[in-house]
Amino acid sequence: MTIFRTVALFGKSGSADALAAVELLRAHLHARGIDVLAAAAADQADVAIVVGGDGTLLSVARQLAGCDVPLVGINQGRLGFMTDIARADMLPALDRLLAGEFTPDRRMLLEARVFRDGMEVFRTHALNDVVVNKGDPGRMIEMEVRVDDEFLYVLRADGMIVATPTGSTAYALAANGPILQPAVPGIALVPLCAHALTYRPITIADSSCVELRLVQSYDGRVLCDGQAYFDAQAGDIVRISRSAHALTLLHPPGYSYFAMLREKLHWSATPYR
Repeated sequence: MTIFRTVALFGKSGSADALAAVELLRAHLHARGIDVLAAAAADQADVAIVVGGDGTLLSVARQLAGCDVPLVGINQGRLGFMTDIARADMLPALDRLLAGEFTPDRRMLLEARVFRDGMEVFRTHALNDVVVNKGDPGRMIEMEVRVDDEFLYVLRADGMIVATPTGSTAYALAANGPILQPAVPGIALVPLCAHALTYRPITIADSSCVELRLVQSYDGRVLCDGQAYFDAQAGDIVRISRSAHALTLLHPPGYSYFAMLREKLHWSATPYR
């Protein structure tokens, strides 16, 4: 029995391989009597299938934030932390998915807002992280950091990463941040090349609100998932909190987060007996 009747298809922009895979999926779905919706109508789909890498899935996740459309990732990128179906296995994996054989995985989103002179001037969502950095590679940025309106510190650094558990294996990991299992209700604050070694990553409750205020003459840039960005000015306040919306990923049967980490991070996969 098919439990999904409408499917939206997304492919990595500019990739001939991804486009070919999308067309193969489209023909396969039509042959099974499944309606394939255009990307513009994806919010009406029962499920969205994304062909590409994690970057493509991040873009679609932000596009569909608030629509509660689950995503399936078919990996044509490099690491593929979230796009976990191999291109060679996509048709049989799709048939199992349509039959209801999948593992749902609920992931939190962040909402980022920028305020200037008390007025909101930018708002977006992020599945991985919100980064406030210096923009100009030749200098540092200085920002006042508050959590739930309580002063934490003034950070002088290349920037700050505010990451979800999903994003803890992305930019935050490269900056020596902690890996958070997706079920952990936390947000990671990871300073980037801080001026003092005592500025260490910290994990706070996912119910917390983080405020980053650019001080003195320091402008900066706000980047969400490395894709959506806003040029901030000194005095701007970047407010980051858990979004009211969430994302559901659908994994193949037998999916294991720890097995995925072992594979992607090249950890030993042979346990001692």
